[in-house]
Amino acid sequence: MAFEPRQTSVGGNIRQVGERLFAIVEGALEEEREQLALWVPVAIGMGIVAWFLLPNRLEWLGFCCFSLAMATGGMLLPAGGRARQAIVLGGILACAGCVLVWGKAMAWGTPPLPRAVFMEVTGEVRSVSAIPAQQMSRMLVRPIDAPTLPRRIRVNIAQKDVPEGLGEGAIVRFRARLMPPAPPSLPGGYDFARRAYFQGIGATGRALKPVKVLRPSTSAPPLRARLFAHIAERVDGPGAGIAAALATGDQGAIAEEDAEAMRRSGLAHLLSISGLHVTALIGAVIFLLMRVMALSRRVALDWPLMLIAAAGGALAGIGYTLLTGAEVPTVRSCVAALLVLGGLALGRDAITLRLVAAGAVVVLIFWPEALVGPSFQMSFAAVIALVALSEHPGFRAFAAARDEHWSRRVGRSLGAMLLTGFAVELVLAPIALLHFHKAGMLGAFANLLAIPLTTFVVMPLEAMALLLDIGGLGAPFWWLTARSLDLLLVIAHGVSVSPWAVMMTPTLPIGVFAAVILGGLWCLLWRSWWRWAGLIPIAAGVAVMSMASPPDILVTSDGRHVAVRALTGGMALLRAGAGDYVRDMIAESAGFDGEMSALADLPEARCSDDLCAVRLAVNGRAWRLLLTRSDMLIDKAALQDDCASADIVVSDRRLPPWCRPRWLKADRRLLWRTGGLAIDLNQGRISGTKIASDAHPWIVPAVRNRKARSGNQL
Repeated sequence: MAFEPRQTSVGGNIRQVGERLFAIVEGALEEEREQLALWVPVAIGMGIVAWFLLPNRLEWLGFCCFSLAMATGGMLLPAGGRARQAIVLGGILACAGCVLVWGKAMAWGTPPLPRAVFMEVTGEVRSVSAIPAQQMSRMLVRPIDAPTLPRRIRVNIAQKDVPEGLGEGAIVRFRARLMPPAPPSLPGGYDFARRAYFQGIGATGRALKPVKVLRPSTSAPPLRARLFAHIAERVDGPGAGIAAALATGDQGAIAEEDAEAMRRSGLAHLLSISGLHVTALIGAVIFLLMRVMALSRRVALDWPLMLIAAAGGALAGIGYTLLTGAEVPTVRSCVAALLVLGGLALGRDAITLRLVAAGAVVVLIFWPEALVGPSFQMSFAAVIALVALSEHPGFRAFAAARDEHWSRRVGRSLGAMLLTGFAVELVLAPIALLHFHKAGMLGAFANLLAIPLTTFVVMPLEAMALLLDIGGLGAPFWWLTARSLDLLLVIAHGVSVSPWAVMMTPTLPIGVFAAVILGGLWCLLWRSWWRWAGLIPIAAGVAVMSMASPPDILVTSDGRHVAVRALTGGMALLRAGAGDYVRDMIAESAGFDGEMSALADLPEARCSDDLCAVRLAVNGRAWRLLLTRSDMLIDKAALQDDCASADIVVSDRRLPPWCRPRWLKADRRLLWRTGGLAIDLNQGRISGTKIASDAHPWIVPAVRNRKARSGNQL
């Protein structure tokens, strides 16, 4: 009698399971073969992001080795498979992205000034830009005969102190206190030092009068500056700054209250030259060229009208990009528009996600540092959402033109615009929360009115006014432009005052943001059913965002400004006279949208001219805070007793060793190493802006001079 074998091979079963899983993955990738190219910029971007997140050279090399090892491991998979190609190419591209931004940082960046200095500077002016909203001008200067200074510094000059003859090419002499570009003062804050490094700016300061012009400028102001001044002079009312920004990209003339209203209402993208503006200009040029050429029968019948119009639109788009300063959103929009025009000239549909991916690759190759900035992220996220939505069969069926009553046609168009607005708001929300700690909630409704107003009313009126100004006949159109901009500001201010206009969160962990972004890309770039697996990290990230607890104490990097979350839920500042910049910075980091009171006015605080003692109750535990608020000498015996009874001591001075609080002493010595602090008493967690091993080239080495070590001791 024969029996069937009863034993099983564990290794054989595992191998069979692995082969089945590999076959499933191969089948899915084969089904998505048209979408695989869209992940090329994502792979490059992962390498760029790794260079910014990892602190030093050893870890950068480690990432490159890991990426190449992954590519090498992919070679072990069966030849000819999609998975093998994706893993090998993904590893190589990730390594290339890290090396690309690393190489550019070493070759093109400008190291910051080691420490603050007060000196007289003689230099050549490279550019001057007026900022009427702040009553000042900003100039870039190349120092002459100053080997200790960076190759380029940025200096602000009060408008009343700007001398005659100041312009590009002028030689000037002035006194100024120059400082390294400012790093973030609080965790999650804006890192100007990183941006200045890639812009070639090594120091910043404010010029003191008098500013002497040793050799006046002989060159005429740039076209952008002349156009800015011309528009600001012609348009009356608060819309002058917006009109100038729409034409030149320079937002220096927009009042702060109007800029804040545009941000809170979700209309700030209208102020940055991007796809909307470039598309409107190119579309208008193509429309005019087609109509002009159609006036001639011979031209209309014998010439390639679309090719000529596309070439004219391309030239207009390139010129507009150069005129407005070639910022990242404008470059991306121009590249995408050129690809679209090429497709139209060839008679093909070019508005696809591949177009967006091609534009992203071009930007990442030439400006890899732009990836970590909000401009690149918000620009590409919005375009990806719009194109992915337009490619969805359900949306296409809903928005397709059909023979129906005009009222239904208008309703269908409004519904399509509202859906696209919601899609854009959803994908932009996590990016806005990471960089600005707030996101607009009513932007879809505001854009429903503002985008048509800007595209079909404001910009055509402004273009017509500029054209008629050649003959001095543009005044009526400037008046109409000003009134239409007044209407745009009415929409912005009306939406911004709503309590539902803005959602605010405290500083978010970078891992949460990465999970949400990768989940969103997974949903938008794939087409098969497995695209919805991206909702899992998105849901997890949203859950963490909703449960994120704001910090109880915020300390700026210089130790002068301290914000404490009061028992009533509000925020209180140690120094009630802090300026708007400090208040906005602290409010954003804390996710607080309200007025900040003075710490001395809280019932749980006792303040003198020199010290503030605060009692905070968190989860049933009483915390005692001791904060210094003056530069006066304090009695040793009294201060020693106060330090011993306090849990946390914060000071902008260097505290002596005998000041020993029970939990944390955040004085000048500690803040020099950690930067600004965010303290969560609920979880006992302290976050700083600096990493001890950070070797990025824009980081000022933690070396203190003798004066800093010995000065201001208690």
